[in-house]
Amino acid sequence: MWRRWHDLHYRWQRGCGRVLCGALCAVAAVRAYSDEHLPDVVDRIRPSIVGVGTYAATRRPPAVLAGTGFVVGDGHLAATNLHVVARALDGEHKEHLVVFIGRGRDSEYRNVVVERTDEEHDLTLLRFTGAAVAATTLPTDAQATVREGTAIAFTGYPIGAVLGLYPVTHQGIVSALTPIAIPATTARELSAGKIAALRAPYDVIQLDATAYPGNSGSPVYRQSDGALVGIINQVLVKGKKEDALRDPSAITYAIPVRFLRALLGTADAPP
Repeated sequence: MWRRWHDLHYRWQRGCGRVLCGALCAVAAVRAYSDEHLPDVVDRIRPSIVGVGTYAATRRPPAVLAGTGFVVGDGHLAATNLHVVARALDGEHKEHLVVFIGRGRDSEYRNVVVERTDEEHDLTLLRFTGAAVAATTLPTDAQATVREGTAIAFTGYPIGAVLGLYPVTHQGIVSALTPIAIPATTARELSAGKIAALRAPYDVIQLDATAYPGNSGSPVYRQSDGALVGIINQVLVKGKKEDALRDPSAITYAIPVRFLRALLGTADAPP
């Protein structure tokens, strides 16, 4: 009996070993594929990344970075989160909205006006002046879908311009497609925004990579080809999903790209 059990246990271990080895090999193959393509993808996307903030000539420092954006459309539009530009401007000091284009010492600022907004999904389009930022518009999927487990990256300014205007890239995977709001366990957890979201829920993208406040508005794209899948947004989503938590988690969320496509007028956003 003992020998039979030992034989079966040995076969089970060998079987588990083969399965585990196969799974690890598959993960390694995907990671190797992503690592091989990601540097080229980042090189292609980086020129479209812009800082979003304000400028006031009499202020010190005159430029303040509030978040991240990226060029879309005709090369004169930058997409970002609406909350990044929602603060009232200081008219007394002639403060105005700008985007910061370029990298390091080669950067410049451009004046912007708000072109369109989508308050429900916390998105806005800013039109900037000057020459178009040519050939840097991020691609979008025709179907605008993403699968769980997809290797992604996002590029932006996680801690603002503290270390200079140098875009930073983080990578991870799509860990889940999850509703914008979840039912509350008690009435105290409900808010007006949460109630509204529960009436018309939609899925947002949950990532296993950590974003920081300055990443608001950063583009999320596939590592394999750079196709845009979402826009980093912590403020809107966490206020609905995690307002019941005493200590916020390190989970990162993104608004699906279909809502940006709808704002651009290139596609309708499905429910």
